[in-house]
Amino acid sequence: MKFFLRLFPVFALGLSPGVAAEHNLYWAPPNVTVGGEKIDAILNFIFWLTLGVFFITQAVYITYLVKYRRKPGVKAHYSHGNNFLEIIWTTIPVLIFLGLAIYSNRVWDDLHRNPPADALQVNVSSYQFGWDFRYPGADGKLGNVEVKTITPENKFGVNRADPAAADDFTSTELVIPARRAVQIILNSRDVIHSFYVPGFRLYQDAVPGRTISWVWFEVKGPVNLQLACSQLCGAGHYNMKAPIRVLAQEDYEKWYSGKARAAAQARATENTDSRQAAAN
Repeated sequence: MKFFLRLFPVFALGLSPGVAAEHNLYWAPPNVTVGGEKIDAILNFIFWLTLGVFFITQAVYITYLVKYRRKPGVKAHYSHGNNFLEIIWTTIPVLIFLGLAIYSNRVWDDLHRNPPADALQVNVSSYQFGWDFRYPGADGKLGNVEVKTITPENKFGVNRADPAAADDFTSTELVIPARRAVQIILNSRDVIHSFYVPGFRLYQDAVPGRTISWVWFEVKGPVNLQLACSQLCGAGHYNMKAPIRVLAQEDYEKWYSGKARAAAQARATENTDSRQAAAN
């Protein structure tokens, strides 16, 4: 595969192999999630299948082009075709496409639906043109989300009556632990966006008015990546990005403790100020 992946793009783009490899123009970035190899297997199968069909059809085309070329003294004749052959070359692609559709849907369900009960929940809120992230506080429970209550003051649509939401904290970057299942609670404040991380082999639209809570993944080890929106969502779409940091468990716990402590101190200061204002 490396030969073809290097050969065709380099000639098409006029780039040297070193330059093209540096910008990762040939294939998907390395998979970093548990189970992502199954998605790569589907991609590889489709690639080799397409490549094989290309060479077969071109070989048949060239063969017939040469064999039935115009010749002096030979008259052209009309062929009515062959129903048996037409049934064969129609049935085979149909069976292949059905098999791919059924198998790929099953792989997606196995990898990204029915998150484990102990998965870390992270609320991901998308907007024109950025991302916000909300984490559970010391109780380990993320407050419920109600998209109907999303306002400029309540950008996540948090249910204020849910006691689990009282100690939640927010972040402008997605920081998660390695080797632990992470469940995404995804919503949008305005238009359709998408949670797209090629290294996770994951793509999921964020739809206004809906909360999507069935997507999850598990990263195999520490890595730095980037979250990008792949839906054309407006003039600033090109810049709708957020950093992703996958940390070792001990490093994640340090980050989490610091963020939770800072959020608790901020709430305590806010409550004190509110009481003083009420007293005055």
